[in-house]
Amino acid sequence: MDTRPNDGPSEGSSSGSPTPYPRGAAPAPLLTAAGLTLVEGILTVMFGISEAVHVTSQRVVMGLTTSLFFVAYGAAMVLCAWGLRHLHTWARGPVLLAQLTWLGLAWNFREGETLPLAIGLAVPAVVVLVGMLVPSSVDALEHGRGDD
Repeated sequence: MDTRPNDGPSEGSSSGSPTPYPRGAAPAPLLTAAGLTLVEGILTVMFGISEAVHVTSQRVVMGLTTSLFFVAYGAAMVLCAWGLRHLHTWARGPVLLAQLTWLGLAWNFREGETLPLAIGLAVPAVVVLVGMLVPSSVDALEHGRGDD
């Protein structure tokens, strides 16, 4: 038995089949994933800016390219968070890849004094992955918008 909320069929569903999500509405797990992705993106942009502020004369090129990378990466995550919130399917792949990257970093930091950092990277990544991969989120991303 389907226990998802049903506010009526969404108009403009790409498959023509009714969906329980009205245009622009996303289930709570997907909203949680989008919110955490937004926070990760903002923190990554802030890290890039801090890297730019702390560039020294001995490492100008490395410092600037590193900061540019993190600012662009964070901005892309903010854009993908907006895309998830608005049920754009194009946002799913980059966010999944980013979370798997965070999990890989967490695995590398799992021993010694960096264990708290590993936990801080792994927990939000797992929450985002679960939030995106629960059936209600997958269904909402597949059928929630008609313009993708």
